[in-house]
Amino acid sequence: MGLMDWAKGQFIDIIEWTEPSQNEILSYRFTRHKNEIKNGAKLIVREGQAAGFVKEGQLADVKTPGMYTLDTKNMPILSTILGWKYGFESPFKCEVYFISTRQWTDQKWGTQNPVMYRDPEFGPVRLRAFGNYAFKVTDPGTFLKELVATDPSFELYEISAQFRNAVVSRFIDALGSSRIPMLDLAGNYEKVSKLALERIAPELAKMGVSLTQFFVENISLPPEVEEALDKRSKMAVLGNLDQYAKFQTAEAIPTAAANPGGLAGLGASLGAGVAIGGQMGNAFAGAAGAPGVVTPANTHPPAAAGAGGPPPLPGAVAFHAAIDGAAAGPFDMAALAAHVHTGKLNRNTLVWKSGMAGWVAAGTVPELQGLFADVPPPLPG
Repeated sequence: MGLMDWAKGQFIDIIEWTEPSQNEILSYRFTRHKNEIKNGAKLIVREGQAAGFVKEGQLADVKTPGMYTLDTKNMPILSTILGWKYGFESPFKCEVYFISTRQWTDQKWGTQNPVMYRDPEFGPVRLRAFGNYAFKVTDPGTFLKELVATDPSFELYEISAQFRNAVVSRFIDALGSSRIPMLDLAGNYEKVSKLALERIAPELAKMGVSLTQFFVENISLPPEVEEALDKRSKMAVLGNLDQYAKFQTAEAIPTAAANPGGLAGLGASLGAGVAIGGQMGNAFAGAAGAPGVVTPANTHPPAAAGAGGPPPLPGAVAFHAAIDGAAAGPFDMAALAAHVHTGKLNRNTLVWKSGMAGWVAAGTVPELQGLFADVPPPLPG
């Protein structure tokens, strides 16, 4: 190579950066011998890039996409050719940093632990949330000074944790200030996302970065709270418990008819359940009538029809019974089953109904034998 070819090599220089697609590099320092820039060198800045010049430790200039010719007229540096008197080594050097200004999408965020949230209906609850966001460098100079510094290859992983913490912290603030009921959050993800975006953007702008997108993918409750909420939803779906009980009874009749004891045992069990449910209802009604006082349900039926309640329905079988040494009743089958359940009525209890000649033991009445199907007989002797 001749002297002219060597000299031409000193005058020609191209400064550019082709970012590898598989790498997540946010900033790259251009590598050259002793960081010297030749007079007349070409600078190529592609779309999605910016170039920052650092001279003597200070940011001197930032170039946007385009092709530039670098010389002493438009750059605050001296080129190699001016340093010939120093043996081709210029004492003035410049570092060139390429900064990626493209949009970085699908960045994940999420709460590591549940956060407390005051719900107007359920009170304090714990919520988890996660989603994704996108950002881009919009102020290369600030980004270079605040984050890159002298890092020759500044990659995404070096700042992703800081971004994620800032995003989660400001999202929690936005969620708390929204005052949206927990059960309505699913229909307000867009509103919450906009509130969070407004809170997060100023935080990242201090580092020369803009948050371009923010999405909430899911807001959920801890498993134990979700389980309790599912139970509440199940009760709401069942609705009228009386109608549900009737439906369950109708479904159980075919199975009960095929089992030992038949429908008689089923009738006794259902009767006891209905009676207990009625007594619980009476207890709640008594409590409602006297605020602050819980009145126990009256387990003694009225002494006579009409004395303390309505008479039995027409066509219903009604028996009087000797309970606690006194005649009580009349009782329908459900009430008699309840007394069997509590032990006040057994096979030897005297009963009577209209049309009978006198009082007889309950165990001898065919109509009542089904009530004692699951009750063992008295011990011999």
